[in-house]
Amino acid sequence: MKIPEIIPVTDLRQDAAAILKKLQGAVDPLVVTQRGRAIAVLQSIDAYEKSENERELLRLLAKGEKEIADGEGHTLASVLKEADALLGDDDS
Repeated sequence: MKIPEIIPVTDLRQDAAAILKKLQGAVDPLVVTQRGRAIAVLQSIDAYEKSENERELLRLLAKGEKEIADGEGHTLASVLKEADALLGDDDS
């Protein structure tokens, strides 16, 4: 894991526009500190959306794993059969 860039809150106050411009399109977050302690994390909207999408995917995978463990899941064959029916795939 890469160590994130760290800036003091005073730098953020003094030059917020430049810091926000630097974040645009950036992948890595920026940690803001106050009195030497981390108080906030800033990241670009693109990085935030990607992170949220990945989190949602992981949540859905975990939910599916739980359903399978509880015996509530569906077999691959039944899912493919339902998909074929929805798509109108008729091999006959």
